[in-house]
Amino acid sequence: MLNIILFGPPGAGKGTQSKNIMERYNLVHISTGELLRKHLVEETGWSRIAKKHIDDGNLAPDELVISMVKMKMASHSDAKGFIFDGFPRTVAQAVALDEMHDNRSILTTIMLALVIDDDELKARIRLRGRTSGRADDQNDVKINNRISVYKEETIPVASYYGNQSKYHEINGIGTVDEIFNDICKTIDLINI
Repeated sequence: MLNIILFGPPGAGKGTQSKNIMERYNLVHISTGELLRKHLVEETGWSRIAKKHIDDGNLAPDELVISMVKMKMASHSDAKGFIFDGFPRTVAQAVALDEMHDNRSILTTIMLALVIDDDELKARIRLRGRTSGRADDQNDVKINNRISVYKEETIPVASYYGNQSKYHEINGIGTVDEIFNDICKTIDLINI
């Protein structure tokens, strides 16, 4: 079973590349951002918990995110594998993911980290904000906070998987196709 974590800061291109990976390798796409936005639109109980955190550019609580991912994985018990987009974002979430995999006798295969500089990230996020209408992508204070939160709370997840020899960097600057080709080369070397 192929299980991939696509890692990187907001605006690095995780959503775009996740969809490409999902199609190429026949994986189920799990995006915590999409799951959270769905709950916000549907105004579920989870959305009330997450809304304040998200509006401020902070991470949603671990327990909430872990519960959503568990439910999504359970609904795809016949999956050939998963591409995790935006999960795990904390070491606690990474530990929980390993426990979820242990319960299914599967493992995280690889973490692919899209590496990109802050100026390019900010430009991409602002552009996405203009085209998507997402308010959190149009406010410089929130954008800067999201990047700071990523550096403080999410970067340690890279070390967690680095210690398991599962962390691999991908240059996140280039065309979508160039980046995807680099991703596929790395996956194919690991998944021989």
